[in-house]
Amino acid sequence: MANPMHLGLQDAMSPLMEELLYFHDHTLMIIFLISTFVLYTISVLLLTSLYHTNATDVQEMEMIWTILPALILITIALPSLRTLYLMDETTNPCLTIKVIGHQWYWTYEYTDFSQLEFDSYMLPTQDLPQGHFRLLEVDHRMIVPTSSSTRTLITAEDVLHSWAVPSLGIKMDAVPGRLNQTSLTSPNPGVFYGQCSEICGANHSFMPIVVEAVPMQHFQNWLKTNS
Repeated sequence: MANPMHLGLQDAMSPLMEELLYFHDHTLMIIFLISTFVLYTISVLLLTSLYHTNATDVQEMEMIWTILPALILITIALPSLRTLYLMDETTNPCLTIKVIGHQWYWTYEYTDFSQLEFDSYMLPTQDLPQGHFRLLEVDHRMIVPTSSSTRTLITAEDVLHSWAVPSLGIKMDAVPGRLNQTSLTSPNPGVFYGQCSEICGANHSFMPIVVEAVPMQHFQNWLKTNS
C-alpha cells in the first residue's frame, strides 16, 4: 500500500500490475529521452549564432523528423495494446465474485456458491483493532484464493462508483444497470487495500476495499465456515 511521501506507483502484487509497471517505465524512459533531446536542441539554438546555409532546406532532415516520431509512437503503442488485451483476458476463471457498490459500502456475492454474500463497511476508528489502518479497514474482507484467476463482475445500485485496488492493477467503474468485468490473480498471500475512486456523495472517502488472498486450503476452510 502507499506510504507517506510515496511518489511512485505501489509495488506490483499481481502479474497484471507488473505489466502496467513495465509499460510505465518503458514510456517514461522514452519521454525522458525526447525531453533531453529537445532541451539540448533549444540550448544549441539559443547559444549558437552560426548555422550552415544548407541546413535551412534539407529534404532528408524533413523525412527524419517525420518518420522518427512515427517509429516512437509504434514503440509505445505495441506494448500498450498488449497490456490492454491482458487486462480484458478472463478465460477459465476458477471463481466469480459480483461486487455491488452502494452509498457507502460494498456488497460481495460469491455467485458460485448459494447464499454466500455479505456487506463490507468501513470500521469506525473507535472499533479499529490495534495495528490496522484507519479509514482503510473493513468489517468483512473479500477473500480470494492465491494463484487462481478470479473473475470480478462490478456494478452499482444507486450512483457511479469505482472499484480500485492499485497494487493488483485494478480500477473498474461500477455503473448502475451495467455489469463490468475484470479479473484478478495474486500469486502470493497478502492483504491489499483500495478505495472507491469515483466521487459518489458525502461519504465517498469512507468506503474502502480490502482484498485478502489466502492459500487454497485456507479459502476452502473459509467457505465451509461461511456457507
